[in-house]
Amino acid sequence: MVIDGKVVNAVVFDMDGVLYDTESISMKSWKEAGKQMSVPDVGQTALDCIGMNRKGMFDYFYKKYGKDFPVEEFLDRTRALSVAQIERDGLPVMKGAREVLEFLTKKGYPLALASSTRQVTVLKHLEETGLRRYFQAVVCGDMVVNSKPAPDIYRMACKELGIDPKEAAAVEDSFNGIRSAHAAGMLPIMVPDMVQPTGEILKLVWKKCDSLLEVIRLFS
Repeated sequence: MVIDGKVVNAVVFDMDGVLYDTESISMKSWKEAGKQMSVPDVGQTALDCIGMNRKGMFDYFYKKYGKDFPVEEFLDRTRALSVAQIERDGLPVMKGAREVLEFLTKKGYPLALASSTRQVTVLKHLEETGLRRYFQAVVCGDMVVNSKPAPDIYRMACKELGIDPKEAAAVEDSFNGIRSAHAAGMLPIMVPDMVQPTGEILKLVWKKCDSLLEVIRLFS
């Protein structure tokens, strides 16, 4: 399909903050863990790390807090807090997530997932919510060395689909994700969640949609 002069033959989705309303859960967990471990500026750190895989977070923490910071302990604590909330309250699916995946599938678009989250968690989420069937490829954070904002994960997703990156759209909510998709040569669509795009990010974005339902309208 040609949309505004661009050929789009596939769509790749981020997961957290796009398909699932999990970024707010993560933020709450990070703030609680930061309080428990006396981590300064933890709220901004959480925002800066959105979209990164575990290795990327380690690198970020060491740069910001020093090589002696107990990153593994902190991240394990945040994960435990997040898991506890999801087990208690359920995994929240974003409004429009099922609808956009069903719509694009019926339109014949190959779909992939490119999430910085670990594979075991990604697959668990997809199976529990019945979304796994929509994706021809699933690429996760522990399947690549370089985290978003590096382009590796999106390039791998496009390769798995057999699609040229310049003919694939990427649906993202984070700055790191937009940077990653743009660096891969894709068409980044930003659906903001925790953060609104800055001037820098808007220059990298192909389209900005306020919701997944608006993404449906874009492809209609």
